[in-house]
Amino acid sequence: MSGWDEGAVYYSDQAQFPESGSDAAAATPSRHTILRKFKEFIRNFEADKNVFPYRESLVNNPRSLLVHLEDLLAFDAELPSLLRSSPSDYLPLFETAASEVLQSLRLKEQGESGEMKEPETREVQILLSSKEDPVSMRLLGAQYISKLIKISGITISASRVKAKATYVSLVCKNCQSTREVPCRPGLGGAIVPRSCDHVPQTGEEPCPIDPWIVVPDKSKYVDQQTLKMQENPEDVPTGELPRNMLLSVDRHLVQKIVPGTRLTIIGIYSIFQAANSSASQRGAVAVRQPYIRVVGIEEINEASSRGHAAFTVEEVEEFKKFASRTDAYEVICSKIAPSIFGEENVKKAVACLLFGGSRKSLPDGVKLRGDINVLLLGDPSTAKSQFLKFVEKTAPVAVYTSGKGSSAAGLTASVIRDSSTREFYLEGGAMVLADGGVVCIDEFDKMRPEDRVAIHEAMEQQTISIAKAGITTVLNSRTSVLAAANPPSGRYDDLKTAQENIDLQTTILSRFDLIFIVKDKRDYGRDKIIASHIIRVHASADRTSSNDRAPKEENWLKRYIKYCRTECHPRLSESASSRLQNEYVRFRQDMRKQANETGEASAVPITVRQLEAIIRLSEALAKMKMSHVATEADVVEAVNLFKVSTVEAAQSGINQQVTLTPEIKQAETQIKRRLGIGMRISERKLIDELARMGMNESIVRRALIVMHQRDEIEYKHERRVIVRKV
Repeated sequence: MSGWDEGAVYYSDQAQFPESGSDAAAATPSRHTILRKFKEFIRNFEADKNVFPYRESLVNNPRSLLVHLEDLLAFDAELPSLLRSSPSDYLPLFETAASEVLQSLRLKEQGESGEMKEPETREVQILLSSKEDPVSMRLLGAQYISKLIKISGITISASRVKAKATYVSLVCKNCQSTREVPCRPGLGGAIVPRSCDHVPQTGEEPCPIDPWIVVPDKSKYVDQQTLKMQENPEDVPTGELPRNMLLSVDRHLVQKIVPGTRLTIIGIYSIFQAANSSASQRGAVAVRQPYIRVVGIEEINEASSRGHAAFTVEEVEEFKKFASRTDAYEVICSKIAPSIFGEENVKKAVACLLFGGSRKSLPDGVKLRGDINVLLLGDPSTAKSQFLKFVEKTAPVAVYTSGKGSSAAGLTASVIRDSSTREFYLEGGAMVLADGGVVCIDEFDKMRPEDRVAIHEAMEQQTISIAKAGITTVLNSRTSVLAAANPPSGRYDDLKTAQENIDLQTTILSRFDLIFIVKDKRDYGRDKIIASHIIRVHASADRTSSNDRAPKEENWLKRYIKYCRTECHPRLSESASSRLQNEYVRFRQDMRKQANETGEASAVPITVRQLEAIIRLSEALAKMKMSHVATEADVVEAVNLFKVSTVEAAQSGINQQVTLTPEIKQAETQIKRRLGIGMRISERKLIDELARMGMNESIVRRALIVMHQRDEIEYKHERRVIVRKV
């Protein structure tokens, strides 16, 4: 036993003041033990054999460290539960452990005088991430206060960066003694003591109450920013207003997020005393405002199409099996709005819109859109709004607005003044909130022209530029637009030219990939089938709602669309490219020929945008089959869709060359008899008189159109009165 008492230092890890018999102390380990465990975790956690991810990450990026709670659980089952239950106590401890480990990992540095010295301690910010499911914002209640929670949503505004004091330096105005007071993290302030603890000497006057003055220059600060997060539009129950939550981010999380970004955040649900609360609430000392102090951000980028869609192995297997079927395209089209009879081409277009083409980034930084825009134009009661409602339910992300009820600022972005700080901030509108999804705009023709112009940029460049109130910025709006409109006269009039029927500017029409003219055709056989279909739908409505097959199918389609958009990004094959080139050139030639014959340009232009539209349609058709190459067959189908929609719309209505049948010539003679040169007559009266003679009204109208084109008559008083020219 010699040498036992030779002055060496022996150390055993024991609590400094063991409290005898207290179970609580035994249950919660001491802070020192936990600090040691945190240090061990950062130093010794192995992902694979001899791979230490956290140690390496700390050396490479000494400012912040991203910790996965699953790794922490694998290392020590106790630590995550402590972090979750009281994060505000244990997170600072974790950060201390990280900065101590970092200091031990770094080499000594050479000082100015040449001797080696220990490196100075740096603060390390711990960021947490977890794979658990987020909690709904509506369920956050008092039971979550001071706990670690995970929520997802969309940021609608971001404040400017402010400096937040971590330590406030105080000086006594009487005895000049100084002290540092720590600040509570987040939106909390510092607690300044009421009295100075300086003992006055004889003849010295004692320090008064509240003697401390803050010295801002000597205090320590970190960056801080407040964000406003709103529920995802698809999670808001019908008829409810979306909830929003205040977030506070600091240090390295500042200025990472722009409005309109979808996030999943981990944070500490905290409370603060609102400074601008109304006078009635100021008396209520116990009432506090909730906010979340963010300790980890997972940004959901567009590539993963909203949310890390966790597809099970069985689901993926089922999707691949379905995609390999030869009739996959037909089955998907049959699942689009099954309650609507007919309209196969519109259903195919809606399917293409839901799947979308591939976004491309060129080497010079130009981005080409992959989203497909569709316009449905036509008679009332042709199920246009039903298509829009179906897409709103089925698309992974969708926003539904009506033309008359939406302004330019509501669709793009508005600048709002914060009531408490009086500073301006941005709030994203419908096109920003639907980033990565579909915007359905009903009553598109009822929009004011200046509001319609606001979405031009969003439809082609897929960004929204703002320059208002000193804020100049660009927001993303990578959305498809599905719009429904009526012609100016309410119904589609076959006796008018396409230009008069489609009363929209060429600039907006060229941005739509497909334009459908939906007509309510009067046909005995078709009407009978539609009537029986509608009666059957009404009669069997209650029976189908009892079994849950329909929602399951709808959900399946939603999941399949989400999977295809995430996994598949097709490109055109060589043969498809050459086929497409020839088709496009032929379209242009046909349009030029038509313009030469009629003497005026077509209402719907065929431009390079339409060529890109056919490329996007081919990619969407390939995406439905989960093929990575768009083949010639896809191009043929895309060209057919384009022919029955946009090309047909361009050639619709009455053309200049009305074939002069004997009936029209006879009607012309009768009109000239009734109407002497220079005379005027009401159009209605003229048509009624000729109808009494047994002439068909549409033939009389056609005869009038022919005479108007020859400049023999002119219309006055909103086309109600006809004047025979000299």
